[in-house]
Amino acid sequence: MGMMSLSSVMVLLMILLVQVSSTQYKVGDLDSWGIPTDAKVYSKWPKSHSFKIGDSLLFLYPPSEDSMIQVTASNFKSCNTKDPILYMNDGNSLFNLTQNGTFYFTSGHPGHCQKYQKLIVSVGTYSAEADALSPSSSSADADAPSYQNAFGSIPLSQKSSSSSLLFSTVVASLACAVVVVGALM
Repeated sequence: MGMMSLSSVMVLLMILLVQVSSTQYKVGDLDSWGIPTDAKVYSKWPKSHSFKIGDSLLFLYPPSEDSMIQVTASNFKSCNTKDPILYMNDGNSLFNLTQNGTFYFTSGHPGHCQKYQKLIVSVGTYSAEADALSPSSSSADADAPSYQNAFGSIPLSQKSSSSSLLFSTVVASLACAVVVVGALM
């Protein structure tokens, strides 16, 4: 009986650690998924993140005005929005990263892809193809991206507080697991 409880505790601990170590990214760190005023917004953003299995991408947009679709690499390159892999139009679209690889997203609204409302995300590996398909950059593009602010501003301390909360949660979870395992033995 004690061994069964120990196994159960270990499984629960592993599930908790996987959930705690996952991150939900607001696409582009923007307030909305939309046509960027700077063509490089969505090509710069993924380069500053390291995506892993278990993370998720949150696409926020007015549902009556836009959508998000996942497409193939060739459809991404040609902005072909016909026959998408996945179509979401609820305005609060969450895409879970469940495997390594490169994922291609664009707006399903006609003409938006041609206006650079498209995103390539690589999970677990660097994608040279993503660089090749992104708009070219120059030294003048090193500035922060320019975008329309549709839903208000993002607090600057959000990232650091999330990291602190994540660390605190992991430490507390491990401490509880040690106490439970010690009590079972």
